[in-house]
Amino acid sequence: MKRTILLSAIVIAFLWPACAQAKIVYQVVDLGTLGGDASRALAINDAGQIVGWAVTPGQVGRVPYRATLFDATGAGNNIDLGTLGGRESWAYSINDSGQIVGQAINSEGNYGATLFDPTGPANNIDLGTLGGDWSRAYCMNDAGQIVGRAVNSEGNYRATLFDPTGAANNIDLGTLGGLSSWAYSINNAGQIVGSAPTTRTRPSPHATLFDPTGAANNIDLGTLGGLSSEAYSINDSGQIVGQATNDYRATLFDATGPGNNIDLGTLGGGWSSARSINDSGRIVGQAKNSEGNYRATLFDPTGAGSNIDLNTLIDPASGWILIDAYDINNSGWIVGQGLNPEREEHAFLLVPEPATFGLLGLGILYLRKRGKPC
Repeated sequence: MKRTILLSAIVIAFLWPACAQAKIVYQVVDLGTLGGDASRALAINDAGQIVGWAVTPGQVGRVPYRATLFDATGAGNNIDLGTLGGRESWAYSINDSGQIVGQAINSEGNYGATLFDPTGPANNIDLGTLGGDWSRAYCMNDAGQIVGRAVNSEGNYRATLFDPTGAANNIDLGTLGGLSSWAYSINNAGQIVGSAPTTRTRPSPHATLFDPTGAANNIDLGTLGGLSSEAYSINDSGQIVGQATNDYRATLFDATGPGNNIDLGTLGGGWSSARSINDSGRIVGQAKNSEGNYRATLFDPTGAGSNIDLNTLIDPASGWILIDAYDINNSGWIVGQGLNPEREEHAFLLVPEPATFGLLGLGILYLRKRGKPC
């Protein structure tokens, strides 16, 4: 297995300069909304199913956001996933079985982690909390394990492994010595990452690899020399990405602890964040360019800084400005948010041209596809 991962890394590293120079073209699909003027795609599974949120028509000054299962063709047949009896909801993750999790408001106005009915606003399940009145589910793996964040009876936000039945037998994943923690991603091996403050007096969080048993044998993944970091995604090989200081940079973390973390650089500006890593080690997120603009980014996984502004890989006549890339599946499909030709903030899907996938996807031949991380 170690030899397989090494071969994949070598292939990706070898191909990266050629890919950066090839001006590979992606097809851009406008995923639309639910009748409003904005949307955001946050996750895509290996079947090409996409979730996030979209705006519905609302009263002036009060536009509701709704969890959305997007029509990947761009034909606009998007599904409003409903709520828990309240007004708004957001979908953050979809696994390869099409199960969707996120957050919704209930009839009492509280925000609850939610397992959504993918057919529409019918049998949504409130996943409960840790004794408080707030929770959010960020990720669900193919085994149906769900992680996120919930408030405990003391009023602290804690990383949580949720009971998917809704019976509220939720597990507090602990901290790194502080009072709070967050869990953002779980892979198919059950490894969980997020962040937590290291002391009660220092609020700055550190990227964390959580003990899934809840025994709090959590691992501090460190930073890039600064005070804070957060881990947003872990793939099935255990590779972890997120953001760390100094200077808030996209980061590939050393999963053994605060050691050989890699600064993934920017697009010439002073800020970047890695949102997702797929099983072949391809990383997407957002970075500032030299003009100070935020742009959707495909990161160089070697840390050599040959990052690619995804706007350079689409047809410039499309009229799109790609602002952020939130997820990438194992086929190289990318979802995020950008400005469409009408300058509305819409969810987008990038589908690689066949030649693109043939080149960038060679590394996948050395890995068995086991599902997509959040």
